[in-house]
Amino acid sequence: MLKPYYALYIGGMGARGKNFYNDLFVRYGYEADAREIQDLYLDGKHRDAAARVPDAFVDDVALVGPRERIADRLDAWRESGATSLLVSARDANTLRVVAEAAE
Repeated sequence: MLKPYYALYIGGMGARGKNFYNDLFVRYGYEADAREIQDLYLDGKHRDAAARVPDAFVDDVALVGPRERIADRLDAWRESGATSLLVSARDANTLRVVAEAAE
């Protein structure tokens, strides 16, 4: 669910030489992946681009997993100084779990 979303931003939001999200992905340490994801995405191979998004990246930037893990990761995000959190879920129960973990 998340990898196609990230592939769109890393690979398809901008021109090959000017993509803020691709540049950010590079700064996060995924330079080779960034180039390949963008090439695949711009060549119309969206599924392949999504498959190339590293699991480690998704784990770094998204709250995924069981409730206890989300609660632990929320604590780390609070300590990071982040002031906003974007929550997206496909069902009300998942949204409820995140809201309860955030309390």
